[in-house]
Amino acid sequence: MLLLLAGLMVMFVLAACGSKSQEDVVKDLTGKVEDLKSYKVNAKMTLQMGTDPQTYDVEIWHLEPSYYRVNLKNAQKDQSQMILRNDEGVFVLTPALNKSFRFQSDWPENSSQAYLYESLIQDIIEDKEAKFSATKDQYVFETKTRYQNNKMLPIQEITLNKKDLTPASVKVMDPDRKALVTVEFSDAEFNAALDKKDFDMAKNMTRVQLEVPVMADLGDEEFTVKYPSAEIPDVELIEEKSLETEDGKRVILTYDGEKSFTLIQEKAQVAPVTVAATTVNGEPADLGFTIGAQESNMLTWTYQGVDYTLASNDLTEEEMMMLARSVEVQGDMVK
Repeated sequence: MLLLLAGLMVMFVLAACGSKSQEDVVKDLTGKVEDLKSYKVNAKMTLQMGTDPQTYDVEIWHLEPSYYRVNLKNAQKDQSQMILRNDEGVFVLTPALNKSFRFQSDWPENSSQAYLYESLIQDIIEDKEAKFSATKDQYVFETKTRYQNNKMLPIQEITLNKKDLTPASVKVMDPDRKALVTVEFSDAEFNAALDKKDFDMAKNMTRVQLEVPVMADLGDEEFTVKYPSAEIPDVELIEEKSLETEDGKRVILTYDGEKSFTLIQEKAQVAPVTVAATTVNGEPADLGFTIGAQESNMLTWTYQGVDYTLASNDLTEEEMMMLARSVEVQGDMVK
């Protein structure tokens, strides 16, 4: 009996020694990121911002110190976009419209990025109050996000594979702990064979246009008026106006109340063939389903061949992003 108890005690001690503490795992992650020279990761991202979930395939490449290539695709809707960072700046490529925009930005260093590995590890390291748990095969951290205004999406659950500390999944949650953004990772390859030419803007524009050809002229096609489903307290739609322009219809939605704003929608125009990027003031705005541009009192983005402009002197950047992410079909076709 005593021998049995002694054996069980030895097994218990060995098991305890085999489990790592939160501090141990954070130390391992810190070393992993410091030694990481490059990676390729695929992911599936699901957004729950509107009525129906939207799912996108994301391909992420990173090369130290600051080269990034994030390709965002929705196969069902023939939508593709890429955000690229190299020595020349940060670029957003929209191949279907033959458009590229250049930002003088420090993206992705200015906030959390749910699909970038080193950003997730930074979130874990910086949150001294992060919660930690472990399963048989995975480590789970619950941390605060580092969005500029994180009241709408303050919490995230980051799951890592124990075997090699590769990312498994991320859930970005609202204050009620509802997951509004979910990222599921696959095919993580650390220290992948990448070099600077893989992040060239012109080369990548050509590459993505082979996957998503440039659209034909969109001027005479119909588009559907969309409305934000997210609500701002004591704000309502007071006017919907349709104007004729040289390029077709422009629809202007005016909201008034405690915080007023205007949402403009019009058919996007395919740009002439060019390799030059248009310089944009402000910062890239990652809406999940597309990458827009956030300037002082204005947020612009293009989705499914329609240009959107959200303008307000009253809304915070966080509120503008929330409204943009919630814009969905509720109206009629416009010609």
